[in-house]
Amino acid sequence: MSRRRGRATVPSQRALARSLLIVKPHLRGKAGLITLGLVALLADVVFRVLEPWPLKFVVDSVSASLGATAGAAAGIPEATVGLLVACASLLVGLIALRALAAYVSTVAFALVGSRVATELRGRVFAHLQSLSPRYHAATSSGDVVQRLVGDIGRLQEVAVTAGLPLVGNIVTLVVLTVVMSLMDPLLTLVVVLAAVAYLITSRRSSRKITAASRTTRKGEGALADTAAETFGAIRVVQAYGLEERFGGGFARGNDKALTEGVRSRRLAAGLERRTDLIVGVATALVLFGGGWQVLSGSMTPGDLVVFVAYLKLAMRPLRDLAKFTGRIARAAASGERVADLLDEPVEIADAPHAAPLPRLRGEVWFDRIDLDDGRGRALARDLTLRIPAGQHICMLGPSGAGKSTLAGLLVRTADPVAGHVRLDGVSVTQATVASVRSAVSLLLQESVLFADTVRENIRLGRLDATDEEVERAARRAMAHEFVSALPQGYDTVLGNRGDTLSGGQRQRIAIARALLRDAPVVVLDEATTGLDPQSRAQVSASLAELAEGRTVISITHDVTQALAADRVVWLEDGRIVEDGEPGELMARSSSRLRRWVERARSTETPVAVGPGADR
Repeated sequence: MSRRRGRATVPSQRALARSLLIVKPHLRGKAGLITLGLVALLADVVFRVLEPWPLKFVVDSVSASLGATAGAAAGIPEATVGLLVACASLLVGLIALRALAAYVSTVAFALVGSRVATELRGRVFAHLQSLSPRYHAATSSGDVVQRLVGDIGRLQEVAVTAGLPLVGNIVTLVVLTVVMSLMDPLLTLVVVLAAVAYLITSRRSSRKITAASRTTRKGEGALADTAAETFGAIRVVQAYGLEERFGGGFARGNDKALTEGVRSRRLAAGLERRTDLIVGVATALVLFGGGWQVLSGSMTPGDLVVFVAYLKLAMRPLRDLAKFTGRIARAAASGERVADLLDEPVEIADAPHAAPLPRLRGEVWFDRIDLDDGRGRALARDLTLRIPAGQHICMLGPSGAGKSTLAGLLVRTADPVAGHVRLDGVSVTQATVASVRSAVSLLLQESVLFADTVRENIRLGRLDATDEEVERAARRAMAHEFVSALPQGYDTVLGNRGDTLSGGQRQRIAIARALLRDAPVVVLDEATTGLDPQSRAQVSASLAELAEGRTVISITHDVTQALAADRVVWLEDGRIVEDGEPGELMARSSSRLRRWVERARSTETPVAVGPGADR
């Protein structure tokens, strides 16, 4: 995501606008809750405006009883017990109604915020799953998780704890300004000038707070990535005594995030204190001007009490604006980070008229393929390879020749720069991505298992499979015996990435998953590499069961597996330099396959295929 560096100076208004844009689609269907919240919010504002009036009547009537000329001149009745009880009851009623309205609006908007955050998190997760492996390989996984969980959580929290009060305060400020202007335009001008002074003061601060918050969130994402990387390789870290080295790197990142976080909060605190000063000056001016008018008889004491109460209500939004500006600026930075994720283009998607593939025989055709590694380096140019249904071919060649990338085209982890990949003559780009991927089973060197039961890990091959079908697949993969010996058998929950099992056991569970999938095409990418001889023999037997009646593309450094294939294809410099049956190629003295096999047998260990293999 380095190409987004220039956004560090983006004004907070733009960051906030981007945040609102990603939230907007999730507001559909929530009109009832939003309307209820807005009505309750307006009721809350109305009751706030009415709240000081019982106090005005009490002050004016008591003043009239004490002989104040302003109250008497205004025709205000003297205080009685009945009037005082009525005013007190009215005040309690207004406070109760305001509390009820505030409760309803808070709950309504909290529900909207929670539902929007849930939907947005699901949308971002689905989008991340649709991005290519190239994107994920080049992106910090810890930072991605931080955006998915932390940044969206911050958006939700701020929407409820800052956004809702901010909207209420703005509406209150507008209504109070109108009411105060009807009471005394001159004193109202003081409130307006205070609001203008706040806007001027906050504009620059909010921009700086957003930039500092963005840097803080980026640092927290880097911390999450460091932690994930360290704990994911904890065996190596401990074995090599690297705790201090990785701990030092984490501490430096932690200190940097702390520095930026403190800076953000210092800026927010400075804005709040400047706002306090503005509010203090405005209050002093209103008290002086209002007191002067009471003395001159143009305003009753009750009017001054109401006006000061309104001033307090009007100034509170300004104070809260200062407090919430910092929170909202930090939320805008989080929202922009989420928007950056959603802006990442999906490279692999269904074409407009894509149709599901029918049941396939398994013919694979790489038709004049141009392929690169995503960084501009060519891996293949005008490469054509046709594999009949049911044939087992072995791809060999130097590291970096593009064997795995070429095989990955079958499951559309990437698309070729030019040319077509065809299954039974149908271009995979004209079929739905889901149907293409369901036609291929992929087994990697490192079997991918999840922190779930053995049964559910196997069932991932076909989600609607019954328990009996799951166990049948495990038997065929020669996994049933060791699975049954686990503490809870098929219901045993595996550790992270299946680390509680041996490499051979993990691979046989992956083979059971592929058998359950029953795809016509199988890709084996170093599926037996790194296993001990006994595990390799067991896994090879399971692979033979999987390969029966299917098209198999095998990428391996295992001589036995290569010679057992129906056909060997040698890739080098982006082209096919050898293609034929293993026996036929072994009969040629200049064959790359023969030289590689002889070299491997002379060492009695698997030999990496490389440029030296043909010498």
